[in-house]
Amino acid sequence: MLLHSAYGLRPAVLAAADRLRAAGHQVLTPDLYDGRTTGTVEEGMAVKDEIGTEELLRRAVAAAAPHSDAGLVYAGFSLGASLAQTVALGDARAAGLLLFHGTGDVADDASADGLPVQLHVADPDPFEPHDWLNAWYLRMRRAGTDVEVFRYQGAGHVYTDPELADWDEEAAERTWRTALGFLASFGEG
Repeated sequence: MLLHSAYGLRPAVLAAADRLRAAGHQVLTPDLYDGRTTGTVEEGMAVKDEIGTEELLRRAVAAAAPHSDAGLVYAGFSLGASLAQTVALGDARAAGLLLFHGTGDVADDASADGLPVQLHVADPDPFEPHDWLNAWYLRMRRAGTDVEVFRYQGAGHVYTDPELADWDEEAAERTWRTALGFLASFGEG
């Protein structure tokens, strides 16, 4: 399952899903914003605030529920990464977690023994500062996950989206090569 950023279900998310499908993976791309997309992060955050984080989580869980018995790999971009992390940590059958450009809070009692997690993030990233990422990493390890973090020097926040000013082609290609390798460890499906 691949969750969109605060910008909504934009063409870059659908292209990413197609890229994953071409590599042999089944991909769900729920539209948590009911067809709305935005052109700026500020507009996106306004939509997020209007809908509410709890409702976005409810929608993500509802989209995953019919498929979770199969052991989903949860993935997301920025806000979607935060939502994917929350859903994955709450799903005992989660097979993996692939985060692009974002993380979320980790509950003190979170437990996900052996869950493979891969994070791809800009360095520096104003939304994911070093001190936050260090604390996040430690909390994820304490929860029992197997975490890998990949940082991309000089890239913008959502650097995998070619329609945004953050776009960094080299970092995006390195990210996709690494992420596809991670997903290949789960086999096709």
